Amino acid sequence: MRGGTVAVIGGSIAGCAVATAVSRAGAGQVTVLERTGGRLEDRGVGLCVHDERAVELRASGALPAGIAAHPLQRRRWVVRDDAEGADGRLIWQQPFPFHSYHWGLLWRGLRESVPDTVRYRQGETVTAVEPAPIGTGTGAGARAGAGEGARVRLAGGSVEHYDLVVGADGYRSVVRAALSPDSRPHYAGYVCWRGNVDAARLGELRGLGDPVPDAVTTVCFPGGSCVVYRIPGPGGPRVNWVLYAAPPRDGRLRLDDPTSFPPGALPPALAEHLDALLEREFPPYWRRALALTDRADTFVQPIYDLEAARTAGGRLLLTGDAAGVVRPHNTSGAAKALQDATALADGWRRSGSFEELLDGYHRARGAAGRELVALARRLGRAQVERTPAWAAMDRDAMAAWWQGQLDGAPGIGGRAMAP
Repeated sequence: MRGGTVAVIGGSIAGCAVATAVSRAGAGQVTVLERTGGRLEDRGVGLCVHDERAVELRASGALPAGIAAHPLQRRRWVVRDDAEGADGRLIWQQPFPFHSYHWGLLWRGLRESVPDTVRYRQGETVTAVEPAPIGTGTGAGARAGAGEGARVRLAGGSVEHYDLVVGADGYRSVVRAALSPDSRPHYAGYVCWRGNVDAARLGELRGLGDPVPDAVTTVCFPGGSCVVYRIPGPGGPRVNWVLYAAPPRDGRLRLDDPTSFPPGALPPALAEHLDALLEREFPPYWRRALALTDRADTFVQPIYDLEAARTAGGRLLLTGDAAGVVRPHNTSGAAKALQDATALADGWRRSGSFEELLDGYHRARGAAGRELVALARRLGRAQVERTPAWAAMDRDAMAAWWQGQLDGAPGIGGRAMAP
């Protein structure tokens, strides 16, 4: 296939990767519609990509070279044990071959790689997507003769027609609402508090700085867990942390509908609950490390699951979180989005029609997404909803517990793509 018009709804990590991929694969005109008018790179959260996935994605061109990343080698699981000292007691250590990224720096690298021929339009809110009436197709869509593309409605009232519309618009996707209206995010029953702090500030705690810069430390407590690890930052290394636990029972907090509490907007009930968890459950060193985080850099995300019944059809296609919301425990979100873009580009080059492209994409990426959702559910249940008696666990018990969560999966971070 050569030519055709493509709209990518959403211009963050998935959107930039898709725009680059389909443009290089042969699309005639690619337009990115991003609702945010400001600087997306201000999002300062951390994420990780498995080393093997990174090699694969760099080879495909989906992961540009030169983006700052911090190497990680191991994952440490610790519990509070006052007899063992301020760091807590190490109950298990496992290999962790990942690199960590700063969301904003990764996005910036992907954005800079988007070809100049792509129209990247910020401040464009898409309110609805719908099939175009028969006979209104243009470009490759009209020539193919089947399905005549799709229409995009913008907040200002205008309507635009494209041969293909790709949803890269996250867990509230308007493209998914059109393609798979019965597929909605389901609240998992717990939230994650997130934050990050300048790594240099760790020296304020005991003058030693970060004691384990090559590790992800998982602090374990009844009813939850917290991962802490280094990430690169625009102004130097930072310490990123994600704490999973049930929120306080406060009737004023509505979490059943997809939502989040951004930095600077943390409700008092959630801030107080976090403080109490740190005081009650954390080893002193890690409690003080997280407490260095400014409230303006702390936010909360309720955890959701979602499997879209269809990831492609009728000239609509879903990528990234729009196609499936995976709990973060699987450490696969960014890699999955870049794999989706790679699969779309590969399918574009192999296919003779949009119908063939969408059918092949759904078969390949629909199955991959369902597998990731299922694994992340098992991880969440074991690490938050039904935690073991952490303090009684030893190395062998932890290894068996971990394999039970994987249930035959090779590990976390996502699978290699099929050739």
